[in-house]
Amino acid sequence: MLHEGQFREALARLRDVLAADPMNSYAFHMLGIALYEVGQIESARDAYRATLRLAPNHLGARVHLSHVLRETGDGRGAIKEGMEALRRFPGDGDALHAIGLAYHARTEYAAAKKYLEAFLETGPELEVATEVRVLLVAMDGGAPASEEPD
Repeated sequence: MLHEGQFREALARLRDVLAADPMNSYAFHMLGIALYEVGQIESARDAYRATLRLAPNHLGARVHLSHVLRETGDGRGAIKEGMEALRRFPGDGDALHAIGLAYHARTEYAAAKKYLEAFLETGPELEVATEVRVLLVAMDGGAPASEEPD
């Protein structure tokens, strides 16, 4: 359902799964994704945190939590979660990306550049690599980025 964009339908099913199995970390993570997609950012944050209480090594939930914290204005928390992901999974591109964006949101450009450049060294997909390169140029005084990458 999530892959097909049926987020509201997925929410109902995931809540049923969690009612039957409240220790299902996978369902909490998928719930966080669905909640994010329907614009319930704070609820998504809570679902990602629930995932991590059950499965502290769940990389996807930790990276998603970092992004959600950044988007809700908690840059410090976003960096903390990104750093924890990187500690648990050294060199992970998604963690490097999340940390770089969090530093950028806090206008800590030297740190942002460090992590975003390290992210590019991991060989990311073309679209996100292009977005990051545009952001790096903007931080170097080039043409301002039209919007922050997701």
